[in-house]
Amino acid sequence: MTHQRRAILAVLEQAKRPLSPREIHTESVADGGEISLTTVYRTLKAVLEAGRIVAVEFVGQPPRYELSGLGHHHHFLCESCDRLYDIPGCPGSFEGLAPTGFAVKRHDLLLLGQCASCA
Repeated sequence: MTHQRRAILAVLEQAKRPLSPREIHTESVADGGEISLTTVYRTLKAVLEAGRIVAVEFVGQPPRYELSGLGHHHHFLCESCDRLYDIPGCPGSFEGLAPTGFAVKRHDLLLLGQCASCA
């Protein structure tokens, strides 16, 4: 476990929400780290391949990253500050929304609006 990997994992653990590479870089520098944005990208790739983090991807949005093992949950995107937040839990099955004869295998739910800080 390199210093860079520990720093990125610590930033993600403290944030408790998915972060973009730029947000990770900003937070690691604010915490006194000396890590370049290029190193953040390279380290994210390695930590992702090792299964320590997962990419959170939505159409039209850049990928963000969060710790793996959080279980099934959904997300809220603030349209003002562009921050992505975790929504714990799940409202349940979406099987009834699928057309007749279709089989739902998984789902992703993204709520859009303004976070408490921006509202």
